[in-house]
Amino acid sequence: MNATAAPLVVDVVSDVVCPWCFIGKRHLEAALAGLPDAAGAIVRWHPFELNPDLPVKGVDRRGYLEAKFGGPARAAEIYARVREAGRRAGIVFDFDAIARQPNTRDAHRLVAWAQAKGDAGPLVERLFRAYFLEGRFVGDRDTLVALAADAGHDAVAARAWLVSGQGGDAVSAAQSRLRTLGVTGVPFFIFGGAVALSGAQPPQAIREAIARTRG
Repeated sequence: MNATAAPLVVDVVSDVVCPWCFIGKRHLEAALAGLPDAAGAIVRWHPFELNPDLPVKGVDRRGYLEAKFGGPARAAEIYARVREAGRRAGIVFDFDAIARQPNTRDAHRLVAWAQAKGDAGPLVERLFRAYFLEGRFVGDRDTLVALAADAGHDAVAARAWLVSGQGGDAVSAAQSRLRTLGVTGVPFFIFGGAVALSGAQPPQAIREAIARTRG
């Protein structure tokens, strides 16, 4: 990228409880690291609630997975593949540590709040790590405040934002707009506002998509 070119903008649609989104984040990072002219890329995060109807207190994780995948054997089979994909991406998932499947509305509100002030990447990373590596319940506001502080944000301001209830309508509107554009699953990437890529594609596929944005 020459000195006068605008930085590459990458829009990422994801949910913080989607393991493939965490894997996709690692693949994106690897792809960008392998492209010297992608230095200064701007990554923007967009909400996609996989389970918008879950109660605020969440639900039992084991029961949720078995109901979703049609029984414990099928759930174990699918998550074995996710573990292996994570291992290849450098992520050691600890699915057994996750006790409850959360509603992620507040997490998305918090990411939007952080992004309005700058780069939300550190917070997104902290949310992924908290849920998938530490088994923390990211549907709890006290937990979210602590994670925001870990990511460098002011805890008092983060709590005030969450308590205010602001941003919920914006999350809903963003998801509606994305579905109108044809986004039905995550992760979903848009490079330079022009080239889309669905799924946790390998770094090389991401590099090729970026190359297409440059004509």
